[in-house]
Amino acid sequence: MSSTSKKAGGKWSGVKSRFRLADYGFMVAFLILLLIATTMTDVFFTQRNLSNLFRQIVTNGLLSFGMLIVILSGGIDLSIGPIVALTGIMAAGLQAGMWFPAAMLIALAVGMTVGAVNGVLIARFRLQPFIVTLATMGAIRGIVYVYSETPQVPADPAFRTLLGGGFIGPVPVPALILLAFFPLVWIFLNRTTIGRSIVAIGGNEEAVRLAGINVKAHIILAYVVSGFFAGVAGVLLASRLGIAQPSVGVGYELDAIAAVVIGGGILGGGGGGALGTMGGVLALGLIDNLLNLFNVQSYYQQILKGLIILFAVLARRKE
Repeated sequence: MSSTSKKAGGKWSGVKSRFRLADYGFMVAFLILLLIATTMTDVFFTQRNLSNLFRQIVTNGLLSFGMLIVILSGGIDLSIGPIVALTGIMAAGLQAGMWFPAAMLIALAVGMTVGAVNGVLIARFRLQPFIVTLATMGAIRGIVYVYSETPQVPADPAFRTLLGGGFIGPVPVPALILLAFFPLVWIFLNRTTIGRSIVAIGGNEEAVRLAGINVKAHIILAYVVSGFFAGVAGVLLASRLGIAQPSVGVGYELDAIAAVVIGGGILGGGGGGALGTMGGVLALGLIDNLLNLFNVQSYYQQILKGLIILFAVLARRKE
């Protein structure tokens, strides 16, 4: 083995060691948060609070799964917040003229269409994902207000009682939906050819192209999946709240990115997984829940999330 290869191998070994240390650090931080939750408040482990916690992490959990797949492909999706608003307000508003499952399917199709537009612009025209999704973020936000400037209330009460407000035993239905998607995402990324190809694209796009894999199609698919998960999140959020607000979804992309990088994701591709992302979602949900229990203002929460992303990116830098 040449000296250059030895140096490269040693460098990569050092990078992996730093990643493992970062993972252990986040695990310890999560355990500390649990300790704080159990010792400083008597409300945390009540059924009502845990139920609220599980319901509140659903939106970010779904968005984070979509964001994970996009980040693994080497991209990023800043348009998911407006997609949540658009699909939620469509799922609620369209019920005035159709059965609510049909309204939901149309809303999901719209979310996937927005994802496809993002993917085509990025893959076909070789545009930067940050710029493309930033542009569509503004465009979709405008479309939401063109569609409806006022909140929409679902016409069918079953939309709320069966989905967002439903329970199976003590577990909220939205939380069960999130848990059902978790193994599907894991299997997709680890046990399917398409999923493994998306992961490989983020690691070395040129090598994947030389292997004969259609890189453009896989990148487009990654953004379609992200749009789908944003659509599901929008529909479930409108169902849980019982009303769809055109202003909802602002800053949701920040939470999703934070969950992915906390869970081991590397911006630009090359690392991350469903299990780690789920852990990141739980950690952020726990932080939000504790801050709310201690009546901490929401803007302090945003400051904390920004610092978490910065720390996570620094801890997992490749160089």
